[in-house]
Amino acid sequence: MNSNYMKETDRLGKIWIWTAAVIIMMVPVVICLRYNAWPELSGVLKGLLGVAPIYWTVGAIEVITYTPMLGVGGTYLAFVTGNLTSLKAPSALTAMENADVKPGTEEGEVISTIAIAVSSIVTTLVLVAGVCVLAMITPILNSPVLAPAFDNILPALFGGLAVVYVSKNWKLAIVPLVFMVALFLAVPSLASSVGVLVPVGVLVALGAARVMYKKGWV
Repeated sequence: MNSNYMKETDRLGKIWIWTAAVIIMMVPVVICLRYNAWPELSGVLKGLLGVAPIYWTVGAIEVITYTPMLGVGGTYLAFVTGNLTSLKAPSALTAMENADVKPGTEEGEVISTIAIAVSSIVTTLVLVAGVCVLAMITPILNSPVLAPAFDNILPALFGGLAVVYVSKNWKLAIVPLVFMVALFLAVPSLASSVGVLVPVGVLVALGAARVMYKKGWV
């Protein structure tokens, strides 16, 4: 891929990442300044102690896991706009699948970036529309009839995505699928740590694929 494009993408990506980080951090600071209400440092540290290690771990894991899939531009854009696991990654992978290109290639880099950009724009427009009519649709969204649907949005997204890949490589999918199902059935509390377990599934899949390849099964 053109080295100038990669360098410029990396430079702009870093600028936007740090800009987003500063803006996010300034929100509580501005609120504290506006109302002259500052939390005690001990309370902040206690709160961070319970959640920060998890987010740091998941954040590092997601960068390592998703960057090879999304490419440089797609990764920066996805991490700045957020909602990576449930929207950006499925959008990029589906777009590359439909375009018949592979992650890590020049074509994959372009398709992934375009897909994530379009997903970000559509998401923003939907959010704006939702905020504008939130008062009217709140009773509908809180309806007990729709509650099961909202509880299963993420499984539905990845279920549809999984069907495509599992159907093409069903032999390679058996071992990690059985392993993860058994793991979650044995330890249901791990359902809240799905992000951390993604690389575990990747390692299991790679190990199983290597064994099956040596035995001539794939």
